[in-house]
Amino acid sequence: MTDIAAQAKVSEATVSRVLNGRPGVSEAKREAVLAALDVLGHERPDRSRRPARGLVGLVVPELDNPVFPLFAQAVERALTRRGHTPLLCTRFGGGSAEDELVDQLLERGARGLVFVSGLHADTQADLDRYRRLLSRGVALAMINGTRPELAGSFVATDDRQAARLAVNHLVSLGHRTLGLALGPARYLPSALKAEGFAESVAALLGPGASAHVEHSLYSVEGGQAAGSRLLDLGCTGIVCGSDLMALGVVRAARARGLRVPEDVSVIGYDDSPLMGFTDPPLTTVRQPVADMAAAAVSMLLESMDRPAPRHGELAFHPELVVRGSTASRA
Repeated sequence: MTDIAAQAKVSEATVSRVLNGRPGVSEAKREAVLAALDVLGHERPDRSRRPARGLVGLVVPELDNPVFPLFAQAVERALTRRGHTPLLCTRFGGGSAEDELVDQLLERGARGLVFVSGLHADTQADLDRYRRLLSRGVALAMINGTRPELAGSFVATDDRQAARLAVNHLVSLGHRTLGLALGPARYLPSALKAEGFAESVAALLGPGASAHVEHSLYSVEGGQAAGSRLLDLGCTGIVCGSDLMALGVVRAARARGLRVPEDVSVIGYDDSPLMGFTDPPLTTVRQPVADMAAAAVSMLLESMDRPAPRHGELAFHPELVVRGSTASRA
């Protein structure tokens, strides 16, 4: 009872009324208690069982990057508070894996799907998979990777602005040879960050300024590889497409005897959990994960009640979080 009440954010008395079918409980609280039962793995009372109309699928990439569990938790919390039951699936490999997960979610009765950094963000992926879902009446919400040509709800951080914040910070510290370490170029967040990076460097340092971009994988190892190439080019300030990549750049710098931030300043992206406790604490650009998740859920639930899908998008402002991995250029 205590666990269910805590999950649903109601009193134990309210849980008791719902479980025993007593009156005096609002529909919203009743839905929250039933969703909490599902999340915690308890059977619903026979009188409370209903068709799976409240099920919503959540598809995220691998959970190695700590920002994805953060998004998953925030989306699940927002769905549960609205009386819906989240079904989490983790995507591995290529497009077939995502399609298989979607089929499984639909077989279980999901009426809506939330994608976090899914194939919609891949410019080489076929968007017809999403058009087919929309034609079947499945509501879609997609986080990071807005596609104007596709109906559905889109929520994203302004990647151009994220790069501008990072460049402005490094230039203000006196850095003049800048580098950008990104994941694969075909992903929209990478492309948008690269555009913002180039625009900011040109605006602040002139069109002939030294600015270099290296693409790799969104991982510590990928960051280390990209960072090594940028250090070879003489970069003293390096912006990264993820916090994990930034940790890889720090590793690359230390492998050649360079100090962070005395010799090289490094900026991450996401503000993943524990980035304030790394050595040095990581300067990073924060995504407003909780606000983005809440907006995606609200847009999804609204679209579930619409007769026809339509395109909608929200862009969120990132925030520069200055810590110990950046310093003035000596």
